[in-house]
Amino acid sequence: MASAYKSGSQVARSVSEDWCARELYCPACDCDRLSPSTTNTPAFDFVCPLCAQLFQLKSSRSWNLKKVVDAGYEAMMRAIRADKTPNLLLLQYSPNWFVTNLLLVPRAFLTENVIEKRRPLSFQARRAGWVGCNILLRQIPDDGKIAMVSAGATIPVRNVRAEFSRVRRLGELPPSLRGWTVDILNRIRQLGKTQFSLDDLYEFESELKILHPRNRHVRPKIRQQLQVLRDMGVIYFIRAGRYSVRS
Repeated sequence: MASAYKSGSQVARSVSEDWCARELYCPACDCDRLSPSTTNTPAFDFVCPLCAQLFQLKSSRSWNLKKVVDAGYEAMMRAIRADKTPNLLLLQYSPNWFVTNLLLVPRAFLTENVIEKRRPLSFQARRAGWVGCNILLRQIPDDGKIAMVSAGATIPVRNVRAEFSRVRRLGELPPSLRGWTVDILNRIRQLGKTQFSLDDLYEFESELKILHPRNRHVRPKIRQQLQVLRDMGVIYFIRAGRYSVRS
């Protein structure tokens, strides 16, 4: 009997994975299902059988839109730099095992600056010295947080796929450039304006210097990223130094 015992977290994961295998679809293509990964696959939990997009599932009864606990820090950083991170699915379930919220974070938004290094485990721990990480959801712009279920209500499939398609080009950028693009987009969203100026973004110069200490030319980098976001259709050029934001 002892070998068959499952902890509460194991049961929760088993139930949530079963629900996803039955109910989920691919947001990246027209496939209406996702296939579970083989047992003990460390990097991902589901794969689209049609377009091969990978998905990692994290499920919990609690709902924290500021950060989510992830696995090893070094492994995560290697995956980001090698462009091998899966799309992230964050699922919240109720005490009665109903899916309350399901959030999709496209893989392109998992950049180095949204990963927080945790303290090493104490020498008394079974994995003494091991260093985990947190994913800082607050550092990800709303463009990278796509609701699939919200407050118990299912979001129409066409809406989810349209949102995923809108930001998909971000994944075509190399990881070294993508981090800057996500950081600039996040600052644009923080402005909360339908139109903004170049000077508005220059106000974040000190903050961006901290995030990118190796770059000594922050203002030219800001201008470069505005061109990238304009080419992606996320923002629009109005006139010199003025932009509008796609809603």
